[in-house]
Amino acid sequence: MFTGIVQTTAQVREIRDEGQLRRLTLSIAPTNLQALERGASIAINGVCLTVTAFDSAAGWVSFDVIAETLDKTNLGKLDVGSKVNLERSLTFGSELGGHIVSGHVQTTATLARLSRDQHKVSMALSLDKSFLPYILAKGFIAVEGCSLTVGEVTDSGFNLYLIPETLAITTLGDKREGDILNIELDQQTLTIIKTVERVMAQRFSTEQ
Repeated sequence: MFTGIVQTTAQVREIRDEGQLRRLTLSIAPTNLQALERGASIAINGVCLTVTAFDSAAGWVSFDVIAETLDKTNLGKLDVGSKVNLERSLTFGSELGGHIVSGHVQTTATLARLSRDQHKVSMALSLDKSFLPYILAKGFIAVEGCSLTVGEVTDSGFNLYLIPETLAITTLGDKREGDILNIELDQQTLTIIKTVERVMAQRFSTEQ
């Protein structure tokens, strides 16, 4: 589990295809690899991946990514040199500064419009309309692994308003119109709405 509070950014050091897997190796400051073990979970752009190899002293960590993950997230679009958001998994006693994030990306969104001013950046994201019922104004959403608050929900997606601190410590400050971003819906919202939908559908069917 994660909090959606990105701890650092990392850079893609090597990409190597090995059969049905893609080996993704990132360069990262050694301080962010302390007490790491093989098999640990790390969120990369909001995608929960399993550590397969690492060298804390040399400052690198590797993951094996399956084809389905590459297809359903933006990890398949990474190149050597790309920057990614990174968050180590939640540990007992950690401060929960964002919201509970599983690292299971449900879909991607396109950055349709970007506006900058002195104090913030406004983003309009568009995505498959089937996900809109689960996105609520002022509700939580994880974008590229960052826990954010939804501004407004629109006919085609939703808006975000990002402060300078968020832009400075994540990759969101580097995004451009047309970029593809990973989206994880708030699990509590998703569960409640799906449960209500199921109960209403059952009740309606029994009344027929």
